[in-house]
Amino acid sequence: MNVTLLATIGVIIIAGLACYAGYLLLQVKKQKELQQQQQKLAIDKRNANIFENVNTLCLAGIQGQCDLSEISIRVYNIMDYVQGESRIDMDQQYPALSELFHVVKDMARGDDRQALEKQEKMKQNLARHKAEVELADAIVEELKALQKNIAPLNNQINVQVI
Repeated sequence: MNVTLLATIGVIIIAGLACYAGYLLLQVKKQKELQQQQQKLAIDKRNANIFENVNTLCLAGIQGQCDLSEISIRVYNIMDYVQGESRIDMDQQYPALSELFHVVKDMARGDDRQALEKQEKMKQNLARHKAEVELADAIVEELKALQKNIAPLNNQINVQVI
């Protein structure tokens, strides 16, 4: 009887521990799912902010408020930070914008440009201007297309910490 009683108590203890372990595993699974949801929301919010900025840049480029070379540098670089399924291959989908970016990306800007010799500055201006003139119409059309493509992706998300 002693052995049977001890075995029964042992089985009850083991069953209780197994149930508790199952409960803990379920809690860990729920926590991981919640973390994944929060990470996805954070990525979506970040992407929405990026798309809002790209939309503004596209508008400035379409309206001619900024040099197309500057727009191409800014749009190309900022779109590189998009994460997840919303990521866009700029080289493939927007070839004119990418081509201008690759022409001007290594040219001096800002204070570095001011430090250049006059002849080098003129040489870079000529190359930049030539590329801008050749690609201007195509880039404006691509900016319009990019603006349309990112419009449905630009859904502002209010993330609240629970």
